[in-house]
Amino acid sequence: MNKKDTNNSATAIGAASPHVFTPLPYAENALEPIITAKTISFHYGKHHKGYVDNLNKLIAGTEYADLSLEKIITSTAERPERIAIFNNAAQTWNHTFYWNSLTPNGGGEPPAALMQKIEASFGSVDDCKKELANAAVSQFGSGWAWLVLDGGVLKVVKTANANIPMTMGFTPLLTIDVWEHAYYLDYQNRRVDYANAVLDELINWEFALQNAS
Repeated sequence: MNKKDTNNSATAIGAASPHVFTPLPYAENALEPIITAKTISFHYGKHHKGYVDNLNKLIAGTEYADLSLEKIITSTAERPERIAIFNNAAQTWNHTFYWNSLTPNGGGEPPAALMQKIEASFGSVDDCKKELANAAVSQFGSGWAWLVLDGGVLKVVKTANANIPMTMGFTPLLTIDVWEHAYYLDYQNRRVDYANAVLDELINWEFALQNAS
């Protein structure tokens, strides 16, 4: 799948059950050397696939069986008795969104329309990237750093574990996965190096713009 197909991948996030293990929008080695094929093979092929498989098992024969992924997430959020379904549904969504937040030869300067929003909200692209990197590095334990739209304003937020900005009323634009399996094979404990490399070389500003439109 090439870069112009990214929006189709994002649309597929909400497909109804049985939920599909969405193909990567690029080859497993396409993000090297920033993220290696070895990391992708474990992260995508084991972790992401595991969430999809677990979700389909958990919702089989339940009231969630025919719901979209987004509806499952919003219906199970803040319900402790449904935490397993929420975690696997949210992680399925989060990972598909993460893969589309990255692109080979990414980074650089955002498209003009997104640049205007970034400058209005953060002052500069560099300041936006600094906030995203800080969110990624300062998230204690596993979680995610997000660029989100809150009304007409861009913000950076971080979430723990499987939590997701849509349940907080925000529109996610892009994300950086800071679970250890996202970077440890390549960066060990140097999460800051991983976050900065992603922002400089892989972040998919076009995807963010699509989600902000």
